[in-house]
Amino acid sequence: YQDTPVLDDFGLPLGYFGGLSGTHWFGVEPQYGRDIFAMLVYGMRTSLFMALGVTFLMMVTGIILGLIGGYFGGRTDYWIGRVTDFFLAFPQQLFFIAFMPVVTAFFVDPREETPTYFRAVAMLIVLWVLGWMGMARLVRSTVLSLREREFVEAAKVSGASPWRIVRKEILPNVVTPILVQFTYNLPSTILTIAFLSFAGVGFVEPTPDWGRMFANGAKYAEQDPSFIFFPGVALVIFVLAFNLLGDSVRDAFDPKSGR
Repeated sequence: YQDTPVLDDFGLPLGYFGGLSGTHWFGVEPQYGRDIFAMLVYGMRTSLFMALGVTFLMMVTGIILGLIGGYFGGRTDYWIGRVTDFFLAFPQQLFFIAFMPVVTAFFVDPREETPTYFRAVAMLIVLWVLGWMGMARLVRSTVLSLREREFVEAAKVSGASPWRIVRKEILPNVVTPILVQFTYNLPSTILTIAFLSFAGVGFVEPTPDWGRMFANGAKYAEQDPSFIFFPGVALVIFVLAFNLLGDSVRDAFDPKSGR
């Protein structure tokens, strides 16, 4: 579909720094000649959509369990804490690599190609199950400090139900740490998704993905440095931007923290 060739006889990009040109701003991919800028944009979209879904599920699960354990305390808090400790005991990165093939093989015949949507669902479930604990502990610790406050005691004396107290008195006061934690968890989840694809248990061809670009770029780091340079710079900027956003959200809701 291209008027002029972009690869040489060895499948490497023609031109300077991986084939940079006015047509291909970030160069082209070795062997296939695909535009790196287009792959990066679509790969960023895949990672961002996945990370948003995973982070949302982690936040909801952590908030619910943290509110229940922190407010009711006692045996309820004890068992929620033990479940949290159990999941925290898993070595996450190794468990991701080991468990992803098991999940896909359990539902899909190993002789058949795993559908992309099923890989996405399997990654979402694994990341969700092993990622809610930090939010649960954060919310629990915040609720423990709030449930003894005067306005909560006043609500109890007035006869308000536990659900109403949690919804009207406690939950609005934990919104700030939840938002800050969300902005920090999102780039962390994107890095984890990229790691899974880099390790070969995430997305595969032809789905564009950040981690797969790193895995393929590492093979041609010497012949085509642009293939790994531009995705790397984009990932650093992306993570840094969300970390700065988290700091800004924290400072906006708590001006004292910026002093």
